[in-house]
Parts: sequence; C-alpha cells; structure tokens
Amino acid sequence: MFDADAAYLALKAHDARFDGVLFVGVTSTGVYCRPICRVRTPRRENCRFFASAAQAEAAAFRPCLKCRPEIAPGGGIAWSVMDASRTLAHQAAAWLDRHADVRGDTSIQALARTLGITDRHLRRIFATEHGVTPLQYLQTRRLLLAKQLLTDTTLPITQVALASGFGSLRRFNAAFIERYRLNPTALRRRAGPRTPSAEALTLQLAYREPYDRHAMLRFLAQRAIPGVEHVEVEGSAPGIRRSLRVGPPGREASGWLQVRFVEGKPLVQVQLAPQFADSSAALIRAVRRWLDLDAMPDVIEQALHELPGAGTRLPGSLDAFELAVRAVLGQQVTVAAARTLATRLVDAYGEPIATPWPGLVSRSFPSPARLAALAPSNLGTLGILRQRCAAILALAQQWDVLQARFNSASPASATIALLESLPGIGPWTAHYIAMRALAWPDAFPPRDVAVLKAMDCNPRDAEQRSQAWRPWRSYAVLRLWGSLGAAPTTPAPITP
Repeated sequence: MFDADAAYLALKAHDARFDGVLFVGVTSTGVYCRPICRVRTPRRENCRFFASAAQAEAAAFRPCLKCRPEIAPGGGIAWSVMDASRTLAHQAAAWLDRHADVRGDTSIQALARTLGITDRHLRRIFATEHGVTPLQYLQTRRLLLAKQLLTDTTLPITQVALASGFGSLRRFNAAFIERYRLNPTALRRRAGPRTPSAEALTLQLAYREPYDRHAMLRFLAQRAIPGVEHVEVEGSAPGIRRSLRVGPPGREASGWLQVRFVEGKPLVQVQLAPQFADSSAALIRAVRRWLDLDAMPDVIEQALHELPGAGTRLPGSLDAFELAVRAVLGQQVTVAAARTLATRLVDAYGEPIATPWPGLVSRSFPSPARLAALAPSNLGTLGILRQRCAAILALAQQWDVLQARFNSASPASATIALLESLPGIGPWTAHYIAMRALAWPDAFPPRDVAVLKAMDCNPRDAEQRSQAWRPWRSYAVLRLWGSLGAAPTTPAPITP
C-alpha cells in the first residue's frame, strides 16, 4: 500500500521515479494516470493511488488518453529469498505477461501447474501481492496492449483484437466497452489521424531516467554482427536496426525492426516489419527486456552506489538462441574475435532477408534447425574450435527443450543447470546466457577475467564481496566491465 500523502507529493512533482510503479485514479473524471501526466494536478481528495494499472482498472478507472499508461515502464523485478509467496506471485505475473497475446482463454490451471502450486493458492497469493485476480490482471494487459495498437498503428481493429490475445472481435469489443466505456473505433478517433503505412508498424515505449543510452549502444555496437544488425551510437537519432526471426519452429516469420531513442524524452520508438503485426505483443515485451526499459535505476543505485556507471542498463537479447551461440563463440577470446566468428557463421548459414537497409542489414542469424543439421566439420571450416562446435551443435539439437525452459516460470538456477549439462558449456557461459537471454539481474559469471581485474581480487573474494550487490550483480558486472574502459575479453576455461 502507498502512503497516500507521499504519493500525492510525487504526483505534484511529476516524479519520474514513480512512473510505472504508481498510478493515480481521479474520482472526478473516472480516469487513471501516470504520475508524470502533465494535465492539471487533481485535488488531493479526488485521488486514489494504485500500484498497478490492473488495480486501477479493477476499481473502475479507465486509462488516460494523454499520458497513456499502456506505454509506462513495468514495475521492475521483485526479488526476495525470504518471501517465497511474493516471489511466486511475481513469477505468475511474468508468466501472464508472456501469455497475454495468446488468443482465447489462458489457463490459470496451467499457470498453477507451472509454478507447482494449487489454483486456490495461486489466486490467494496473487491477490495479496497484486490486489487483483490473475484473470483481472490478464484482461488489463490485453486491453492496454490493444489501446497501444489502436493509438500508435493503423492495424484493422480485427487484427488488433487478435494480436492482443482476444479470441474474437465480439469478445474484444465487449471487454473494451465494459472497461473503458467507449468502443475501439471511438478511441482510435480520439487518438487522432494516423497515416497508413505498408512499410512499418510504429510504437512507443517509455523508460525511467537515468538511462545511459550511449553505454547500452556502445555495448551492442561492439558485438554487432555485420549484415544482421547495425548500431548508431552517435547522431541525432541513435538506435539499432536488425533482422529478426519470430514465432515457433516451422511457423517462423523473418523480418526486421528498428529502435531509436527519442531525443530529450524517456521514450523509445520501435518500428516493426508489417509481417510482425500478429507478434507485436511478444515483440513489445522482447524489446523492453532487450533494452532493459523496465529497470528501476534508483533502486539499483542504492545497492551499487560504490561502483561507477549510474544509469547502466542490462543488455538483453531478442533471440535467445542467437545469444547462446554467440556466448559459446566468445569463450576465451576477445569481443572482436567472437564477432568475426559470428560473422563467418552468418555468412555461411544465415538466410538472405529483405530490409529497408540492404547495405546494412541483409541476413538473418542461422536457425536452430539449420545448425542442428550440420556436422562438426562444417563449423570447423569456419575456424571454430572443436569443443565449441560440439557446444553449438548441442544447443541447436536441444533447443526445443531449452526454449521451453526459457519461456517458463522456472528459476534461473534451473536453466543454468540445464545449460551446464551440455558439452562445452561451463558455469561462465551458462551465467552469461542467463544474464542476457533471461535478463536475469543477479548473474555473476564465475572467474570472469575482466571482473577480477576491476575488483583486484581472487575469485573467492570476488564471490564473497559480490553478495552485497545482490540481487543486482548483473548490473555490477556491467559496471565493472565498463570501469576498465574497453570491451572485456572472455573468461576462464570452460568445463568439458
């Protein structure tokens, strides 16, 4: 619960630190807003404060059309080793976020089985932590996604309904009118005219300051594979262009996306290839994770204030398989050498792809199926060492099992253990994959050469000292790498 008087002061100050973790419902208008909303501040007696958009909508408030709660950053990662019920409740919310765009009814029973608890216990702990039922939370996520697509794009309303996880247009219209008291067409009309485009879907996503955008872009630029991705670090519109493969095996769609940081505003503009319209919900989540848009920098800074690099974010990934393969290629070599090997792999086994930037982005990263069909000798001709060939082939051949683990609510430790069971993948590589592919905030790759150099200590002392940085050790690792002023080389020996 919020201290209402303190929350009102944050609202009056338009304090961006509370964006996405505090919403205000105004009883005189029936609308709920983000604390950064620039409309006239409502009177104190007309304000009710909520910890989530779902709570505000459960109390019969509808989202503001000006500050747009649907683009607010998420509430960050709740982490606790003391309160198991709270951790489960947040794992449940993350599972619902990932399944919000799954059409039709998402089974609460399936979620409970995934978490290893009963339906009744799930509903109880979820309501205690989030103030709403799992179904109310899911409905809010779907409606806010639909609101964003209606506002930012010209997609047909039927396609918006399906992309937002509704099984039919009738259900979508009924839910929209019941919750927001206007129909989807009226909302689109209020949002203003949009010029239809056959070239891209354009969306906006918000984040909390401070955000060291240049550090993020430099990190990604150092690792960018020519032909797959292109990163602009400087200039008036810094951002990233890249190819991407989206969807389950056998039904994948290949395309492209572009993200740009909006100058002077805590916003990212995302452009998607038109064929990704039905996957827009999944890609919004993926981009938020990739660029760490939901981080709470003030909370992280409290734990890491002794380290330089305030505003450092955790670079995730858009393709977990690609990230895993690149992690293997980077074992015990420099970042530049790893990029050279990845470029050879893409040139040999990636597929051509049409993009608006043929001179910069023209190929997709090889799929798991493509690499699984190769022999070790095929990879060996690219200059990849035998042990790494075995690791890459094992990743490709086991990817169905691994991907299910990546998409589940399982703890990161279980995924790390599964990765370490594969040939050629040791603790460092498994932790690095978890850090970036899972966006796990508490990874601390063991025996990392650059980390030990920056900390000026041995591995045992480094592990002990790192306990004070939990649960933000991934951010500590990035700050330590950054303190050396150059891209780190890769780590200690892998486990056979």
